[in-house]
Amino acid sequence: MRAVIEPPPEADAPLPPLWKRLAWFGGLAVTGAASCAAIAYALGLLLR
Repeated sequence: MRAVIEPPPEADAPLPPLWKRLAWFGGLAVTGAASCAAIAYALGLLLR
C-alpha cells in the first residue's frame, strides 16, 4: 500500500523546476488572498 503522507525528499534530491515552484507559490498566494477577501466580505455582511 502506498503511503498517504510522503516523507520529505532526500538531501541530495534535485529541486523541481522553477516554473513549477513559482506556479505553486502563485496559486497559494491567489487562493489565500481570495479566501481572505471572501471572509472579510462575509464579516462585512454580518456587521451591516
